[in-house]
Amino acid sequence: MKNKFFSTNRITLIGMLAALIVVLGISGLGIIEIPGLTIRVTVLHIPVIVGAIIAGPAVGFMTGLLFGLWSIIDKIMRPTVVGFVFYNPLISVLPRVLLGLVSYYVYIWLKKFLPKGVDVSITSLIATFFHTVSVLGMIYIVYGQKYMEALNQPKELALTFLSTAAVTNGIPEAIASAILIPLIVLGADKLKKK
Repeated sequence: MKNKFFSTNRITLIGMLAALIVVLGISGLGIIEIPGLTIRVTVLHIPVIVGAIIAGPAVGFMTGLLFGLWSIIDKIMRPTVVGFVFYNPLISVLPRVLLGLVSYYVYIWLKKFLPKGVDVSITSLIATFFHTVSVLGMIYIVYGQKYMEALNQPKELALTFLSTAAVTNGIPEAIASAILIPLIVLGADKLKKK
């Protein structure tokens, strides 16, 4: 009996997307530093969303898992003042696994009534905001005060600080996703048809 969740094509796609996450992470192209902000804008979530849309929830889940594990490895290799928060899988892994699932199910729902491309774009916006809010939300829930202490900021400003970061980082990430992901998905669809 064929395993429909982990076919050779899906395993290959998971490997390619995971490799892309690592290459983007190591090269620095996947994390864009904005002067004056302690939280960096990432495009490392894009392969997770692409995988979920193209190949389904199993690929989204596995790619998200690998992205989360990469987050831990990255912070071990390149520690930062607040990087300790990513040693906790509730922050580094859980939101990324959920990102893969949310991306797929939002896309499946939206494609019922939106034209191709628009459905992918809106899915990308929603999934990216979900990713940003879930990571920063978990940082607040688990490490809010400790996070602010590491930044030498008043503890009581944790919610304000992280909410502001969600807006200032989330908007550029969402815009990048809404532009790039439809191009990738529509390009992959054309290749499938050949």
